[in-house]
Amino acid sequence: MTPLAGSDAQAAPTDTAATTAPSTQTRALATQAPDRRRLPSLTEYVALGDSWTADVVLLNRDGVPDTTHVPVDCAQSHHNYPKIVAEALGADRFRDASCGSATTRDFRHPQTGLPLGGTNPPQFDRLTRRTELVTIGIGGNDAGIASAGLDCLGVLPVDNPLTDSGAGLPFGGCKAKYTAGGTDQLAEQIRASEIKLVRAFRAVHRLAPRARVLVLDYMDVIPDHGCYPTVPASDEDMAYIAAKFRQLNRMVERAARRGGAEFVDTFSHTGGHDLCQDPVTRWAETYGPSVNDPAVGVPAHPNAAGARAQAAVLLQYLRDTECYSCS
Repeated sequence: MTPLAGSDAQAAPTDTAATTAPSTQTRALATQAPDRRRLPSLTEYVALGDSWTADVVLLNRDGVPDTTHVPVDCAQSHHNYPKIVAEALGADRFRDASCGSATTRDFRHPQTGLPLGGTNPPQFDRLTRRTELVTIGIGGNDAGIASAGLDCLGVLPVDNPLTDSGAGLPFGGCKAKYTAGGTDQLAEQIRASEIKLVRAFRAVHRLAPRARVLVLDYMDVIPDHGCYPTVPASDEDMAYIAAKFRQLNRMVERAARRGGAEFVDTFSHTGGHDLCQDPVTRWAETYGPSVNDPAVGVPAHPNAAGARAQAAVLLQYLRDTECYSCS
């Protein structure tokens, strides 16, 4: 068993009342201290997921990414939301399997081909029959959303002047690329991914029959417009990819229900902190160094403030639901 590395986890931010306006709530999520009175106590917590769970980072005040639970080239942050949650819950045993670029296939099989040649063991290997809580963030890579987002970027904040074929970098044109021929390829990929998530969530129940399984969607940090040069893409392309992002989240919610998991809505509680906001306001990074906290992050992924916001939503959900035997 891998013990909780308490020195690597930040104090979790607090919740806000359910009636709080979203703009007030989102500011409070990342700033206040936790209320631990209603949080469940547990012995074993396992986190599974992709880069938005790992809150991938290249370098921060801790140095290189955390290798406590995964290879360094998973780029897992020392302060991602699972570590914040584990600290708040006082978990005796905690394992964080999340890794950049992960798909549901990497739950069952070793994840190879990482940037430095590392291999992350199958994420399901961290589950045991004693596991009491499992949190999961997955689906974006199964559906190809991350790579599609890169195709939206261009050297000019206008529609591709040379071709309507969606050439991608350096010309942008993701909408043209993925809707060529009248078929929305990303929409189809999202729909095709649902059954993969359903099967993965059902498998978690078989491997960890005592566990409460919580599935998180993706935060509201992808704007529906460009903001050159911060997000160098046309308004048309960004409106398209933002719509696919929302479709992805609806698919994750459906898959959670079908897979017998509880769904935790982070999207609705994280507005106003998208990539087009100023550096101290946004909860995901574009390019270059992050000031939330000092770090070199990965573009279009949560920064440290985003990790705290994800943790706050999850902890608030646990406080609100209270029961620890929900099916």
